[in-house]
Amino acid sequence: MRAILFAALAILCPTFGASVARASPVTVVVTGSDGKPLANAVVTVEVAGVPAPAPRGTYVMAQQRIAFDPHIIVVPVGATVSFPNRDKVRHHVYSFSAPKKFDLKLYGRDETKTVTFDKPGAVALGCNIHDSMSGFVFVTATPFAAISDASGRVTINGVPAGKATLSVWHPSIRAARNILSQPVAVAASGLSTAVNIRR
Repeated sequence: MRAILFAALAILCPTFGASVARASPVTVVVTGSDGKPLANAVVTVEVAGVPAPAPRGTYVMAQQRIAFDPHIIVVPVGATVSFPNRDKVRHHVYSFSAPKKFDLKLYGRDETKTVTFDKPGAVALGCNIHDSMSGFVFVTATPFAAISDASGRVTINGVPAGKATLSVWHPSIRAARNILSQPVAVAASGLSTAVNIRR
């Protein structure tokens, strides 16, 4: 069973006046059980009273080079995601995940199909033709969410100061819904936290 260790490290960034005192950066560094940086972890900060973001812009999960690109995307509840096929072969995209079960029958190069994600949670993707293909759409009800980079680092800006819940999702986390959470206190000047996922 995995556990999660949150170590408060430091407070970031000075406050530049009362008007921005409540817009705080939260920086998180995620490492795996081996102590190495963990990329592609979704970090969210939930703050009571902050409404879910409205979908804006275009959300795309392409199929190219027999892979989902990008491997993981984060979208708000209600977002419609396009699944364009940029390969020369046909794909059959599907998901059995509880937040959104769907089945996009075979379609070919330069064709696009769409899915609207109306519930929060991680949606695992597969291709019924190519078993090696896997990807994830992480649907969130908080505007404060980001994906860790190759160094395991995430910076989320504009988080209101006060009590919040910091959560980390990754498919390797052995916990309910692959998510581990911890209450945190975000200062007006920000918060920096290290997260280590341990077996």
